[in-house]
Amino acid sequence: MDISTITFLLIILTMAGLIGYFVVWGVTPALHTPLMAVTNAISGIVVIAAIMVAGAGEISPELARLIPVEGSADQMFYARILGFVGVTLASINIFGGFTITNRMLEMFRKKDK
Repeated sequence: MDISTITFLLIILTMAGLIGYFVVWGVTPALHTPLMAVTNAISGIVVIAAIMVAGAGEISPELARLIPVEGSADQMFYARILGFVGVTLASINIFGGFTITNRMLEMFRKKDK
C-alpha cells in the first residue's frame, strides 16, 4: 500500500466514526432498543466475514472459485490473525449489545408486587 491508499482509508475510517457518533447521539431514547438490535445484526455479518477471512486457507474447491485466495504464507498468517481478532471483537460487541438491550427491555416490564 502506498501512502495515498493509507490516507484514503484513514479518511474513510474517520468519516465513518463521526457519522456513527452523530447518528447514535441523534436518536431519540425510544429508538435505542431497535438501534441496538440493528447493530447486533451488523455485528453478526462481521462475524461471518471474519470467519471467512480467518479460514481463507481451508476453503473448499467450490468456494475457491468464488473467493480467490492468493498470498504468501506470511500474508495468510496475518489474515488469520486479523480474522480471529475480528471474530473476537464482533462477538464481544454482539454479547454486550444483547446484554444492554435486555437491560433496556427490563425497564419496560411491569414489576411484580
